[in-house]
Amino acid sequence: MGSQKAQQTHYTLSVTGQKGAAVSIAVSGRVALDSLQALMAEVRSALRDRSPSQVTIDLGGVTYLDSAGALALVQIETEAQAGSMPFQFAHATDEASRIMNLIDRKALTTAPLITERTSATLIEQIGEAFMSFLADVIMVMTFIGELLRALVYACVHPRSVRWGDVLFYMKRAGVDGLPIVSLISLLLGLILAFMSSLQLKQFGAGIYVASLVGVAMVRELGPIMTAILVAGRSGSAFAAEIGTMIVNEEVDALAVMGFDTTRFLIVPKVIASMLVVPLLSLYASIFGILGGMIIGVTGLDLSVYTYAKQTMDSIDTFGVVSSLIKAAVFAMIIAGIGCQRGTQVRGGAEAVGAATTSAVVSAIFLIIVCDSAFAIILYYT
Repeated sequence: MGSQKAQQTHYTLSVTGQKGAAVSIAVSGRVALDSLQALMAEVRSALRDRSPSQVTIDLGGVTYLDSAGALALVQIETEAQAGSMPFQFAHATDEASRIMNLIDRKALTTAPLITERTSATLIEQIGEAFMSFLADVIMVMTFIGELLRALVYACVHPRSVRWGDVLFYMKRAGVDGLPIVSLISLLLGLILAFMSSLQLKQFGAGIYVASLVGVAMVRELGPIMTAILVAGRSGSAFAAEIGTMIVNEEVDALAVMGFDTTRFLIVPKVIASMLVVPLLSLYASIFGILGGMIIGVTGLDLSVYTYAKQTMDSIDTFGVVSSLIKAAVFAMIIAGIGCQRGTQVRGGAEAVGAATTSAVVSAIFLIIVCDSAFAIILYYT
C-alpha cells in the first residue's frame, strides 16, 4: 500500500504516537501542488482521530517542496494553533526551510482591503453600521488627542512649526478662496435682503432689513457659509493630499526618517486654517451686508448712510467676537477632520476619493452640530 500511495501521490506519510499524547507525523517524498489535496486530508484525519496534545511534523524525508506545498504546511500549522495545539516542524532541509520562509504568516491572517460582499439582513446591517460608527468615533477621538498634543507642543516650541508651509496653506485656504467667498456672500446678502423686504415692506418696516441682514450675516451665515465653502475647497484638498501620500508610502518614509508626521504634515494645515477662516468669515459678512445694501438702496429707497447706520446699530462687539471664535473652531474642525480622513486611507485611488468625500461630508455635519451648540450657549450667555 505504501508503494501504491507513493506512485499515486508521490509522497509517504507515517504517524506515530498514542491518542491524546504527543504525535509525530513524518512526511517524505514529493510535497507539491498535485498531491496537496490527499496530503491535507490524511494529516487532518490523523489529527482528528488522535486529538494529540502536541504535534510534530518531520520534514527530514521531503525531497521536493514547492510554494503550494509550503503554504499547505503553514495552513496546517495555523489550524493547529487555532485549536490551542502545540505545533512544530522538525528536521527540515535547507531548501525546504528556504521555501517555508517565503510564506508571510502574518499576511495569511490579515483581513483583505476589499472584503467579500455578502448579503446581510437588516439587523446585521444596522449592527455593522453602528460598529463602524463606533470605530470611527474612537479613531477620531484618538486623532484629536494626538492633534492637541502636537498643537500644545507647537505653542511651547514655536520654532518647530514649519511656518513656510503655514503661509503656503494660508494662501491656498484663504487668499485663493476670496473670489468664491465674495461672490457667494454677496449673492446671499442680496437674496436675504430681497426676501425679507417683501415681507417687511407690508408693515412699513423696510428699514429693519439692514438689521436683519447684518445680524444674520455676522452671527450665523457669514461663519457657517465660509466654513462650508472652506470644507469643500480646503478640507477635501487636505484629505486628498495626505491620502495620496499614504498610498505612495511618503508618510511611512517620513516616519522612518524620524519625523513626527502629525507635527510635520497636520499642524501647519490646522494653524493656517485657524488663522484665515475667521478673516474670511469677517470678509464674507462684509460682502453679505454689501449685498443687502444694494437691495436696500435700489428697492427700499434707503440711503447708503441710513442703511450703514442701521446695520452698525444692530451689530455689537460681542456678536463680532463670537463670530470670529466660531469661525476659528470651524476651521479646526475642517482641517482636523480632513487630515484625519486622509490618514485613514488604505488602498489606491478609489480609497483617496472615498476619503475626500467623507472629509467634506463629516466636516459639514460637525460644523452644523457645533453651530447648534454655539447657538444654545450664546443664547443663554
